[in-house]
Amino acid sequence: MNKENMTKKFKVVLFDVDDTLLSFQGYVQESMKVGFDHFGLKQYEEWMYKVFTNTNDKLWRQIEDGTLTFEELKKIRWNMVFQELGIDFDGIIFEAWFRDRLFYNAILEEGAIEILDYLKERYTLCVVSNGPYDQQVNRLKVGKLDKYFKHVFISGKVGHQKPTREFFDVCFKEMKEAGMPDLKPEEVFIVGDSMTADIGGGKTYGLETCLYTKYKESHGDLSLIDHSVKNLLEIKELL
Repeated sequence: MNKENMTKKFKVVLFDVDDTLLSFQGYVQESMKVGFDHFGLKQYEEWMYKVFTNTNDKLWRQIEDGTLTFEELKKIRWNMVFQELGIDFDGIIFEAWFRDRLFYNAILEEGAIEILDYLKERYTLCVVSNGPYDQQVNRLKVGKLDKYFKHVFISGKVGHQKPTREFFDVCFKEMKEAGMPDLKPEEVFIVGDSMTADIGGGKTYGLETCLYTKYKESHGDLSLIDHSVKNLLEIKELL
């Protein structure tokens, strides 16, 4: 399908937040460095970030599967990371500090503003994110991204997590009631970094999927990926 036909096909573009529009990786690396110094822990080294990523990804997959809640994650995440790193410190205390800083943090992904400026006159733009509602909304405001989005769908308010069908049901219900009563899944394009939450959830619901691969290589069922980009500005070639 050529670009002209794709442009005519879509009405809505959905964007994930963390490691798609905002750099969660950049925030975590900065916070580990500053936080370890603040609490008098080991000096941060680059390899330690991978320990966090492995633990965090595993826990979020459990949340997406419905076998773990976000409140449970907050109680165990940093304790698990510290155990792997050989650090004797209360992970719940560090989690509270970590999340307080995250609330006010917005490290923009390269090309985020430019691609939203490009798309805003062409499509209805919406956010689809897992996480606490107030936190994610405030981070979008801090990053001056909130003005681009007609709808902000956050699991903390939606009541369901990506990739569940119920999450996307709520999104479509609100978009239809807000002026697009005939909106079809195939008219919606989703961009995100998660093969499970964004690509798997989107494809199962019938959306056109685009994997953002700056931080992760494609893995799993590659047939779920309609498009992939390493830089957000590559989306101009698709839409």
